Amino acid sequence: MLNIVLFGPPGAGKGTQSEKLIARYHLTHLSTGDLFRKHIAEGTDLGRAAQRYMDEGNLVPDEVVIGMVKDKIVNTPDSQGFIFDGFPRTVAQAEALDAFMEENGTPITMMLALTVDEEELLKRLLKRGKISGRPDDQDPEKIRNRFAVYQRETTPVAEYYKKQGKYHEINGVGSIEDIFNQLTAVIDANK
Repeated sequence: MLNIVLFGPPGAGKGTQSEKLIARYHLTHLSTGDLFRKHIAEGTDLGRAAQRYMDEGNLVPDEVVIGMVKDKIVNTPDSQGFIFDGFPRTVAQAEALDAFMEENGTPITMMLALTVDEEELLKRLLKRGKISGRPDDQDPEKIRNRFAVYQRETTPVAEYYKKQGKYHEINGVGSIEDIFNQLTAVIDANK
């Protein structure tokens, strides 16, 4: 089973690339952002709680996120593998995910990290905010706070997977197809 953690700051292209990787490798997409938006749209208690954290540019607490992820995995028993898009975001989440996946005999195969400089990310997110209407992508101050939170809390996850020899860095600037080709070359060489 191929289990990929797709990693990168907000606006790095994780959503775009995950769609292409899902089609190529027949993976199940697991995006905490999508799960949060679904719950927010449905007005669930979890959705309201997640919205408060997201509006401030902060991360949703680990226990909430991990519970949602486990539920999705358990309820997708026929999957050929998962692509984790935007998860894990903390070392505690990575440790919990690893433990859960190991218990189920399907460990994380690799982390693919899309790297993009902050100014390019800001331009991408502001453009996305105009197109999508997402309020978290329309305010440069909130976006910069998300970058700061990412650097402080999420970057250590890369170190966690580096220590396991599962980390692979990909330049996230270029054409969608060029970036996709770099990703598939790494996957095919390491699966």
